[in-house]
Amino acid sequence: MIDQFWTFLVAITLLTLFPGVDSLLVVKNASRGGWQDGIATSTGICCGLFVHALISAFGVSALLLQSLLAFNILKLVGGGYLLWLGSCSLWRAFRGRESGCLNKQGLVRRFQLSRSLREGFICNVFNPKTLLFYMAFLPQFIDPSRSAIIQSLFMAATHFVIAMIYQGGLAFAAIRVCRCFKGSFLARLTEGVAGAVLVSFGLRIFIQKRI
Repeated sequence: MIDQFWTFLVAITLLTLFPGVDSLLVVKNASRGGWQDGIATSTGICCGLFVHALISAFGVSALLLQSLLAFNILKLVGGGYLLWLGSCSLWRAFRGRESGCLNKQGLVRRFQLSRSLREGFICNVFNPKTLLFYMAFLPQFIDPSRSAIIQSLFMAATHFVIAMIYQGGLAFAAIRVCRCFKGSFLARLTEGVAGAVLVSFGLRIFIQKRI
């Protein structure tokens, strides 16, 4: 247990519900390959939370902030990955090749477990905003008389459960929308919009002032 657990629980729940690039990626991949794709992507994203928790507990976050080069490299890698994901989505939407979550028989397709886990994990681990958030947020609830690592992992596990429930709901909602509109136009539109937003997130990371 951590210090002020219920305060942490309410705060992390509200922050999880705030839409961001992780939620967008879950919706995009669920539209691409069905609810399995969305759940696997969410699992990869949430596994990345433990990496941030350990980094925060070991104090590496503070070291990254002190090193301009290291932190800016992290930002460039994260922004570049979002640009790559968004560009791929835009290309699939433009060409109209296998961009939907339904085939002619109404079945989901193109689900690859390793790809979905990898996309979610990398997207979260290389997101500098998540790193900064964990570094600033988690220490407020650490009891100095107990292990910082165990407490940080406990908070990450709590965040994992909440995020999986929320993003899992998004994945099921996305696939239901796809099934209501069985034409390829909606699939291409979803892919295109998601790609454009991912590109904008990536560009914003590149353009924003370096610290």
